[in-house]
Amino acid sequence: MPELSTAGGLRYCDGLRPVAFQFVTILNRITQLEAGPLYAILAYGTWGLLPIYWKFFAQVQAVEVLSHRILWSALFLCGLLWLQRRHAEFRAVWQPQKLRVLLLTALLLAFNWGLYIYAVNTDRVIETSLGYFINPLVSVLLGFLFLKERLDQLQQLAVALAAVGVGYFIWQFGAVPWIALALAVSFAFYGLLRKVTQVAPMAGLAVETLLITPLAIAILAYGSSTGTGHWSQGWSLNLLFIGCGVITSMPLLWFNNAAKRLKLATLGFFQYMAPSIQLVLGVFLYREPFTQTHLISFGLIWAALVLYSMASLRQRTAVNHDKVNHQETR
Repeated sequence: MPELSTAGGLRYCDGLRPVAFQFVTILNRITQLEAGPLYAILAYGTWGLLPIYWKFFAQVQAVEVLSHRILWSALFLCGLLWLQRRHAEFRAVWQPQKLRVLLLTALLLAFNWGLYIYAVNTDRVIETSLGYFINPLVSVLLGFLFLKERLDQLQQLAVALAAVGVGYFIWQFGAVPWIALALAVSFAFYGLLRKVTQVAPMAGLAVETLLITPLAIAILAYGSSTGTGHWSQGWSLNLLFIGCGVITSMPLLWFNNAAKRLKLATLGFFQYMAPSIQLVLGVFLYREPFTQTHLISFGLIWAALVLYSMASLRQRTAVNHDKVNHQETR
């Protein structure tokens, strides 16, 4: 009897193993599905709330804040790569051809970062929001112009609607929203160059910040020698300067984790979270003027983004359908 019982128990356990394996697999998938949106919310939520952080530097020139952001981001990112033992990924970036492109992207990124900090601290948060709403549509246009990517009718209409929105803004106010356009265009060109350069996101950003760190150090050293700098004027301000590296790097980590767990179509909808939060901050927290002209301009751009999202979703659905048909014919 004991032998039969033992054998039966073993057979029973063997029968449970596939069930247990399936249960663990399903549990892992559920965890990944739950973690993906969470990482996306953390990344885009942090980017949306960045104006609050930059407002702490209202009395500091944007170029000094930018220099600290570059310096501490370089140190923080390099430290993360070292802790994660991603040395090979980091070394792979140091090739002359890649470095030439990354130097250009580093300058574009520095311009974008600096202009954003300047805009926030000159009470133009709403205009920064406008810039980042426009950005995906500028990226579509650059893909058409430089990568020969075809635009379907919905995408063409989306770009046209965005242009009408910006044109209406200029016509009503008699001024070009140059901060919004400069933010959108500079970041779109940054994305274009990074797209055509085979570089891992975090390693690439680490090298970009390292390439312009000497300039950042020179600016900070000049401020220190002339007494115009703000380092060492209080431990709280010093911590905020150091925090520039953390507030820059952590959203990138969360974004990379979200990208691994979510479909691109799903991740694409989260990208509008950041400028939406910026808009809410500008209107309700910082009480910046939001007129009927703003409402119409933003409305046209929001309509353009809806069309753009519909076109992207339709394209991805068509690709997935083609893949299924190809697999069925094999």
